[in-house]
Amino acid sequence: MTTDLAPARTAERPSGLPQPRRYDGINWVGLRTLYLREVRRFWKVGAQTIAAPVVTTLLYMLVFVVALKGARPPLHGTPFAEFVAPGLIMMAILQNAFANASSSLIQAKIMGTATDFLTPPLSPLELTIGFTLGAATRGVAVGLVTALCVLPFAKLGLANVFLILWFGLIASLLMGMLGVLAGLWSEKFDHLSAVQNFVVMPMTFLSGTFYLVDNLPEPFASISRFNPFFYLIDGFRAGFIGHAEGSLAVGIIMSAVLTLLMGVACWLIFRSGWRLKS
Repeated sequence: MTTDLAPARTAERPSGLPQPRRYDGINWVGLRTLYLREVRRFWKVGAQTIAAPVVTTLLYMLVFVVALKGARPPLHGTPFAEFVAPGLIMMAILQNAFANASSSLIQAKIMGTATDFLTPPLSPLELTIGFTLGAATRGVAVGLVTALCVLPFAKLGLANVFLILWFGLIASLLMGMLGVLAGLWSEKFDHLSAVQNFVVMPMTFLSGTFYLVDNLPEPFASISRFNPFFYLIDGFRAGFIGHAEGSLAVGIIMSAVLTLLMGVACWLIFRSGWRLKS
């Protein structure tokens, strides 16, 4: 009776088993796939994700510009329609970039489909980039469509293209990351609605979209200047009308630092798997 059976079995290793894929750098294939997943996700329901925000913006224009035509004086020499239009465009960018990332993550957690992006060989950095760029794409798309639709109501100039591009893109990225954090933190849709209704919406409306912050009584005028959305909207508007209430340098530096900090926060949470893998 031989005793060589056990060694023979251990020596016979099945061939052709899938091996974990290793990447020296960024997994470009996986990152591109995640990005396209996020873009196609909102593009399939374009009537809800693209058209609806534009209709909302046009209703604001109808109420504040058309219905009150002649009743609102120019602000710093700028007609009211041209003053409020860039703020409405930026408001659409902010809200939709936030909504895309946050809704995607909360739906994945509740429906149990988070494994779709946790199982593939995607690093925390790649997850952060993929979800953020997908959200930013929706924000920019809504902003472009909104800008085209408000042109019949307001003559938008181009005083500084750099400011328009910088604040438009940085706002999309910043709110996309905030949406990622909100989606990871939320355990149900009520939590996400609370962030939207009690944080994003008030900060948007109290950022000088429809009025001059300088006209507010103290201490509200000073408090408004601590609102990051004020600098995003003010800088974006300055790109069209050539005038800013606040410091453009402060707005550029603040937005860059906040985006970096938000990116690090998203990376750390994806790395830990907090409320995502547990």
